[in-house]
Amino acid sequence: MNFAAVAACAASLMVGTASATPMPREPHPWDKRVKCKTDDPDGRHIVTRYGNSKLGWHHFTGRHNIKKCRTLDAALRGTVDRDDHHGHLEYDAVAFETGVPRPRKVKVTVVVQYTRKTTDGDYDAGRGQKIGVITAYCNNQPANKCPTWAKL
Repeated sequence: MNFAAVAACAASLMVGTASATPMPREPHPWDKRVKCKTDDPDGRHIVTRYGNSKLGWHHFTGRHNIKKCRTLDAALRGTVDRDDHHGHLEYDAVAFETGVPRPRKVKVTVVVQYTRKTTDGDYDAGRGQKIGVITAYCNNQPANKCPTWAKL
C-alpha cells in the first residue's frame, strides 16, 4: 500500500509540472497579409495589412468603423500632412455626406508606419517590406469612430 500511495503522489506531481509549462506564444500575433494597396503622390507603395486588434485592418474596421479600402485611398492619394521624419506619416481626407440638403463632413486621418518595424519593435513586416497603415479614424467623433454615412 505504501508503494501505491507513493506512485499516486509522483503521478500527480508529474501532471502538475506538465500543465504548468505554457506553450511558447508570439507576444502580438498579427496577420501580415495585405488587404489594400495604394501609391501616394511621392511614390511610396503603401499597404494595409490585416494585422490584429492593435494595428492594421482588424484594428480600425471594428474600433473606428472604416470598412472600405477606398476610404484609405482617398487620404493616401493626397500629400503627407504630418511627417516625423522617422517613418511615421499621417494623411488627412474629408468625407462629405451626400444626398441630403445640408451635408455633414468629417475629417478622416490615416496613420502609416513606413518602416520595416514599428517604433516599439513589436511588429516586423519582413525584409524589404513596410508595416503600412497602422490605424485610420474620424476626427472629432465619439471614440474617433466614423459615422455610418462616411463612406468615401
